This record gives sequence, structure tokens and C-alpha cells, in this order.
Amino acid sequence: MIDPDAELVRTAGAGDARAAEALVRRHLPRMTGLARRMLNDAAEAEDVAQEVFLRVWREAPRWKPGQAKFETWMHRVALNLCYDRLRRRREKSDPDAGLFVADGRPLASEEWLARQRAAKVQAALAQLPERQRAAIVLVHFDEQTNIAAAAVLDVSVEALESLLARGRRALKAALADVAQDLMGDADGAARL
Repeated sequence: MIDPDAELVRTAGAGDARAAEALVRRHLPRMTGLARRMLNDAAEAEDVAQEVFLRVWREAPRWKPGQAKFETWMHRVALNLCYDRLRRRREKSDPDAGLFVADGRPLASEEWLARQRAAKVQAALAQLPERQRAAIVLVHFDEQTNIAAAAVLDVSVEALESLLARGRRALKAALADVAQDLMGDADGAARL
């Protein structure tokens, strides 16, 4: 297995700040995006990404190439941090927290509808069990292959595909009204 980060990890572990900076540049957007989709909270996502990179600095000197790709390990760390935060949320849950954030600016009708749809998709995603949500986020949003996503989740490819299938079915059911709205918009546009 060829790990594109192996040399950067080795040099970052030896104290090279430029290598560490290159790892951040390369992986920060994906770590933040993964956490944002899992947690539905931009500030928490940034906190998770920071914690991932703190762990990168601590572990880089001890990293042994060949066991897994470094990026796979980083995704696993990010997911575990997200799972921890989600568990803490359940302990003191508020079902409506963070679903809608008003910025006070008037929106054009199409932009408003797009935001409403995006909020519905994010809310439906947030309702999925953690492992189904993680599978959907890794494959569909983070654009990982099934093999890479299975490695991050530490499951077989078949188990990942099962998680994806159940998650997709749940999302399809939860978003039936959104799909109907989209079809209605297309029908309305076609009639014009």
C-alpha cells in the first residue's frame, strides 16, 4: 500500500513545521467537512478538526507506515471525536437545536427554498444512526471509495454497503416531501 502522506508524516514527526503545515493544507477541508456533516455544527466541526491535527502532531513521531493510510487513520479519529460529541449531545438533547440559523438578511425565494431543502437534508442525515450517517458522509459527501470508507469504519465492504443501503432507504423516506417539492418545481418550470 502506497501512502501519499508517509513522507510528510515522517518529516512532521521529526519536527518539520512545513511538513505539518502541508498535512493541514491537504487534509483540513476534508476533516472539517466530515465533522460538519456528522455534527451539523460548523463551530464544533472546527473544534474536531483542530483536535484531529493535535493528535496528528502527537502521533506522527510514532506512526508506522504500512498498517493503514495516514488519511484513513485521520478519518477514523475524526469520526470517533464526532461520535463522542453526538453521545454527549444525547445526554442533554434538544431536538431542535442547530437546525435553522437565521442571518437576518432577506433571501430570494429560490435561495430560501434551497436553504430549506439543505436544512431538511441535513436534519434527515442527523436522524440516521451514527454508523449509517458516517457511511453516507464518507461515500457521498467525502467521495471516498467503498473500500476506503470501510477501512475508516473498520468494517468489511459488505457491511459498509449494508450501512449505505439502510441509510439511503431512511433518507429516501425522510426526504420524500423534498423530492416531491423538487418534482413540483420542475413541473411548474416546464409549464411556464
